[in-house]
Amino acid sequence: MANRMILNETSYFGAGAISEIVTEAKKRGFKKALIVTDKDLIKFNVAKKVTDLLDGAGLDYSIYDEVKANPTVDIVKKGVETFKGSGADYLIAIGGGSPIDTAKGIGIIINNPEYADVVSLEGAVDTKNPCVPIIAVPTTAGTAAEVTINYVITDEEKKRKFVCVDPHDIPVVAVVDSDMMSSMPKGLTASTGMDALTHAIEGYTTLGAWELTDMMHIKAVEIIARSLRSAVANEQKGREDMALGQYIAGMGFSNVGLGVVHGMAHPLGAFYDTPHGIANAVLLPYVMEYNAEYTGEKFRDIAEVMGVDTSGMDQAAYRKAAIDAVKQLSKDVGIPEKLHEIGVKEEDLPALAEAAFNDVCTGGNPRPCTVDSILEIYKTAF
Repeated sequence: MANRMILNETSYFGAGAISEIVTEAKKRGFKKALIVTDKDLIKFNVAKKVTDLLDGAGLDYSIYDEVKANPTVDIVKKGVETFKGSGADYLIAIGGGSPIDTAKGIGIIINNPEYADVVSLEGAVDTKNPCVPIIAVPTTAGTAAEVTINYVITDEEKKRKFVCVDPHDIPVVAVVDSDMMSSMPKGLTASTGMDALTHAIEGYTTLGAWELTDMMHIKAVEIIARSLRSAVANEQKGREDMALGQYIAGMGFSNVGLGVVHGMAHPLGAFYDTPHGIANAVLLPYVMEYNAEYTGEKFRDIAEVMGVDTSGMDQAAYRKAAIDAVKQLSKDVGIPEKLHEIGVKEEDLPALAEAAFNDVCTGGNPRPCTVDSILEIYKTAF
């Protein structure tokens, strides 16, 4: 079996990297951008860092700022109509996973109009044409949406999130500039950082993992473990390292998939609008406990790069050490420990378990799952 790797055509890293947006737009002959973002990033002048560059270079653009957390089918449809009326020929996505995912949906539908209902994009859809070119500028260090072939949309009508997996949606350019992340509040830094850790750990242990992605994921765990606390404290080095660590995790998991942490987190977003990073962070240690016996020696690697000396530990001990290290990091950055603390209702657990079982991410879990086993994890985490 061949292992496939898909990455951005070009990526830029480091403080001030957004200046390369102008270089890329001119080099590629782009005429007008539709900037996809949200109202807060407009209000707090984060998007202005990019629009000032475009203004200075005489590059034309329009703005679509209707994106909200957990973007919906309707938000994507409105974005498609905005793009059509704007005269744009490329997209600049500024924000966390929500604006970048929205841009992916817009770009795919513009060039593949047979999917205009949005919901038909669920799963691994074989679209015919690459999406409208996207320059992705993340403002959070967690989702790695700028380097993945995945995006997640919420179907409000059916109270469910669905994952779209399409090599045609990856941004042509990713600009990972820690200065764009400097205004993230502490809570968002923590939750998106734990999202990145979840990507790294699930990617490392998923059924599709192989040596090349293992290299990426274990390095991502190391970087995130050493830098998330300082990023939450708004230290520059921590911000820079988290920006890199979350991207490295994305390089890997985009190509091998995830597991039941994400499968269980997606319904929480659909049911309660729970921030995705918080949902992942709360669930991660409970799923690690469930998976432990199916992970070989990989939990020892995780424990060691998270700073644990595993010398003399047997398998059970180093597996517990890895889980405890994740729990401690989560606690240190202020993540709740139980689902009831983030508004999950006990009576919803059976419906959540059904939705999680049917999520596209769940099939990659190293330990097989049933609706009943997922329900037991939810109950333990509750």
